[in-house]
Amino acid sequence: MNTRPWQAWAEQLATGVAQVGADLRVRWLNPALAELLGSGMRSAVGQPLALWLASPGDLAQARRALDEARFVQLREATLSTLDERTLEADIGMQPDGEGGLLVEVHALAERSRRVSPLSATLRGFAHEVKNPLAGLRGAAQLLQRRVDGAELQALTGLIIDEADRLTALANQLLHHGGAAQLGAVNIHQLLDRLSELLQAEPAPPRLRHDFDPSLPDVRGDAGRLQQVLLNLARNAVEAGARTLTLRTRAEHGARAGARVLRSALRVDVVDDGPGVSAELRDTLFEPLVSGRADGTGLGLALSREIAREHGGELRCSSRPGETVFSLYLPLEREHE
Repeated sequence: MNTRPWQAWAEQLATGVAQVGADLRVRWLNPALAELLGSGMRSAVGQPLALWLASPGDLAQARRALDEARFVQLREATLSTLDERTLEADIGMQPDGEGGLLVEVHALAERSRRVSPLSATLRGFAHEVKNPLAGLRGAAQLLQRRVDGAELQALTGLIIDEADRLTALANQLLHHGGAAQLGAVNIHQLLDRLSELLQAEPAPPRLRHDFDPSLPDVRGDAGRLQQVLLNLARNAVEAGARTLTLRTRAEHGARAGARVLRSALRVDVVDDGPGVSAELRDTLFEPLVSGRADGTGLGLALSREIAREHGGELRCSSRPGETVFSLYLPLEREHE
């Protein structure tokens, strides 16, 4: 293949550039991208783009750019390198005028170095709560030794388990950049646990379950996902809801930021409260925004951050008498 003028120019760039054909296989790439991917320039030619893009949703976006002859931007996409690393990058894809695509890759700094202001705030908060949690756990253990009856024993056990979970969350925020501890998670087990916690409240809401039992496990951090569900449910109760519906469904083509999830698990927390006020709807997930005078405004901001670190999203729709918070989590494997 003859060298095109733009290829000679792109070879001098520090930004990664590739040309892929209509079959989404690499025709050409510049030295910067070859180095980024841990590949020789010649050996990379002919490789499928699917070998680099870790998310099937991102690959679908590449096909969309090709089929619709339009520019597509992927934000914080995950790339798999040939030396078995992963990295994050912003990727632009546009038609090359020859039936293929030009792909421009801007590598991002490591996630551990790109700490959001919210995460920094939460680490400070985590440091402050560890001592009270230890005291709470110790008091619950003393109570458990002194009380009789299965019901009281179960309640003190619940306090101990929750103190342990929150301590683990605090430790994750304080160490290793707050990285999530990923594993197989049965979302219905988390929802059953949520129901137990809500029923232990002084004035528990009525609960309705509408589960799809055929849904598979998701890959995630069980403790953090439990915290999201607890935040959503308690927000609803504190806002005046008397009935909560916990619903699970599979959904195809759900959008998570710039990505489209081929297959997602959706968890809805539906309440019959007064709804989200109009003045809060545009800023609902921002830190320090709360509809209650005694609210911290961190719960929903943290919940959305956790959803996004799992490759998913958190959304809300609301009207008086029905507010729905929907948590989307990808079902497809990280690498297919």
